[in-house]
Formats: sequence, structure tokens, C-alpha cells
Amino acid sequence: MSTEASTITAGPRLRRTLTLWDLVLYGIIVIQPVAPMSVFGVLSDRGKGHVVTAILIAMVAMLFTGISYGRMARAYPSAGSAFTYVAQEINPAVGYVTGWSMVMDYMLNPLICTIWCAGQAHQFAPGVASWIWKIFFGVVFTLLNIRGIKTSARINTVMAILMGMVVVVVVIAAARYIFGVPHDASYFTTPFYDPHTFSWGGVFGCTSIAVLTYIGFDGISTLSEEAENPRRNILLATVLTCLVIGILSAIEVYVAQLIWPASQPFPDINTAYSYVAGRAWAPLFTVVGFTLLLANFGSGMGAQLGAARLLYGMGRSEALPKSFFGAVDPKNRVPRNNVILVGAVAIIGAFLLEIVAGYKTYALGTNPLSWATVKNILNGGEAYGLGAEMLNFGALIAFMGVNAAAFLRYYVRSDQKKLGYLIPPVFGFLICLGLWLNLSKPAIIVGSIWMAAGIAFGIWKTNGFRKQLSFELPPED
Repeated sequence: MSTEASTITAGPRLRRTLTLWDLVLYGIIVIQPVAPMSVFGVLSDRGKGHVVTAILIAMVAMLFTGISYGRMARAYPSAGSAFTYVAQEINPAVGYVTGWSMVMDYMLNPLICTIWCAGQAHQFAPGVASWIWKIFFGVVFTLLNIRGIKTSARINTVMAILMGMVVVVVVIAAARYIFGVPHDASYFTTPFYDPHTFSWGGVFGCTSIAVLTYIGFDGISTLSEEAENPRRNILLATVLTCLVIGILSAIEVYVAQLIWPASQPFPDINTAYSYVAGRAWAPLFTVVGFTLLLANFGSGMGAQLGAARLLYGMGRSEALPKSFFGAVDPKNRVPRNNVILVGAVAIIGAFLLEIVAGYKTYALGTNPLSWATVKNILNGGEAYGLGAEMLNFGALIAFMGVNAAAFLRYYVRSDQKKLGYLIPPVFGFLICLGLWLNLSKPAIIVGSIWMAAGIAFGIWKTNGFRKQLSFELPPED
């Protein structure tokens, strides 16, 4: 199996110009300052209001995992891939399993963005059914990516600044709302611990979804060749990004839980934060909703193109049929077949997830499974939480793989048995494992089917993993 990064480059070399704070800013932009707002309603429902606690536990897990990512980026500065780390340090076959879990992440990301955008658009235009918006956004993402439209780094930076400004306004409005009425001390501690609703199963189940807030921090490792002092700064930037996002996210969900207690149901679970902001100050319902719609629109487009490029890399290396997956549109220079495929998966998957999640909610309850029930399911928001958990199913496998690779390289095979090389990967692995085990049963079942199919395909394609396969993203032209 081919896992070695090329060390020979033609033409001019990349300049090392990115400082530590450039890397941290990049990480914050990739993750987005409003990351927990989109998933707040799902988290509150799953954790019975203990969203702050879940966000902080997830932050600890990501801090340990971020240390492992940073250290592995030292060993493989030009690769920056969980697949590479695991394949090189553990076993090529285990690396393949890690890579296949990454494919699941890439495929599900545009899917859940499609679901969320459809839900928010339905709030703005309730006369248009949510299922129509799903088709609309899936088609728009696909058409724009086929044309090769790409968001520039400057636009991303401006968007991050605008999102940061919205967060500041939300916190100020929340403070005015919260302190406008006197409260006892327990009111301010309930978001951390409510004895009436607390359970470890609920908190860890909530945390297993809260990991979605930090997805993308590992992208910092891909900038190793352009960073000043990468052996030091990549690790620090990864850890600092997780810390900044964790604290910012905790503040955002803390004020939200004070404004809208978990005992009060949301009108729509997917767009819950818009309702929270609107309760603090009515104009914020539209401002926050539109901001999150833009954020998820950009994420959906980028995620679809990222998934298409990953499939292209696998097709080019003949891990998948090259004639289809390895083809590039000669005019727009994009893997058009893959973009269309990922778009179709996003649209069809959005409906399938609604049916699966809705069937559990309705058909297994008191409501019969009728056409009216199906239409209610398709207009509902049950699928987003299931999609997020399925995405984290793959992400947590990749995180566990990176922690295991760092443990083997820097502790087991090292002559110096330092606690600093032992504690972060071991704790990172164990926490990620605990979160993975606390995913919902539907997510684990569907994720396990995906992994089983991938392993079976890998065994067949590589003749028992004796041939080469690659999950590396090809460099952009």
C-alpha cells in the first residue's frame, strides 16, 4: 500500500511565511466561530440541557488529539493525513480502515449542510416545504462546484470576521436579557449541571455529537510546508485553535441555555439558536439565521468539492475505477463526475436520513406510519442529528487512529519514555473511544455497515491488502 509522501518537488518551493497566529486564524476560519450554533438544538435535546458540559468534555478530547496531530505532522510534514499516519506507524490495512472512515466524513459533510440549509430556508419561507429546499440546495451546490467556483481566502477571512461580530452582538443581547431579570445562583449553574435531568449517558451521548464543533482543526497540519518553525508551531496552533473554539463555543451555548431552558421545546430543533437569539433581541432571529445559512452554504459547497477531490485521488490511484472517479472536466478543471455523485448522495441521503430518523420517532411511537406522517417527517429536522453522529462515527475512528499512531511512534518506539508522550495519546484515544461508543444505535449500525462494505471492497481490490491504495487528496492545480 502506497503511503509514503513524495519528497521531491519540481519548480519553486513554498515559502515559509505563516506565523503561529496565522495558523491559529486559519484554524478558526476553517472551524467557524459560530460552529456550535447550527447543532445547538440537537445537542440540547440529546444532553437534556447539558450542552456546555459536553462542549468542554469534547474540547479536552480534541486538545489531546490535537497534540497527537501536531506531533505526527512533524514526522510527515508534507502529508498531513490520518490515513498516512496510521498506515506508516501501525499497519497499511489499519490505515486503509482509517482512510475509509475519512471517506464517510467527506461524503456526509455536504449532506448535513444540505439538511441544515433546507431547514433554515424553510423558517424564512415556510410556504416552501423543507424537502423542496433540500433538492434546491443539493442542486445549487452541485452546479456551482461543476462551474469551478471557489471561495477565496479573503472571503473566508471576511466571513469569519462578520461571524465574530454576530457572536459579540448575540452575547451582548443575551447579557441584557439575562440580567434584565433577577435570578438566584442555581439559575447560572444549571447549564453545567441540572440534578433533575443529568445522566452520564446523556452527557456522553451529547458530547459524541459536540465533537462536530471542532471538526476541521486537523486541517492546520496540511500547512506544514508553509509554516515558520513547523515542528513547534503546527502543534501549538492546533492546540490553541481547539482551546479558542472550545471557550468561544462554551460561551455561546451557555448564554443560549440561560435564555432558553432545556425544559422548553424548540419550534424547530435544527434552527434552535435562531429562536434563542430572537428571544434575546427580536431582530437577531433573522440576523443569526441568515449568518448561519451563509456559513453552512459555504461549508456545504466546500465539503462537496472536498469529497469530490478525495474520490478523485482514490480514482487516480486506482483505489476506485479510474475511468469514472479519476476523470477531470477539461474546461473547468474539476472532477465533474464526482461532484455530481456527491451531490446526488447529499440529496438522496437527506431524504433517507429523514425517513430513518423519523421512522424511529413516529412509527415506533403512537403515530401510525401514514403518508401524512411521511410528509411531516420530510418537513422535520430529525435527520440532522443522525447525520452529525454518523459523520462523527468516522471522525472519531480517524482521531483514535492518530492517537494510536502518536503513542507508538513517540512512546513505544522511543528511547525516552516521557509522560508527555504517553498521556496525551492514551487519554485522547480513550476519550474518543468512549464518545464513539456513546453514539446512537442507528449511527453505529449505519456506520458499521459502511465500514464493513469498505473493508470488504478493500480486501477484494487489493487481493488481501497486498496491492496499493491511497486516500490522499491530490494537490490543487
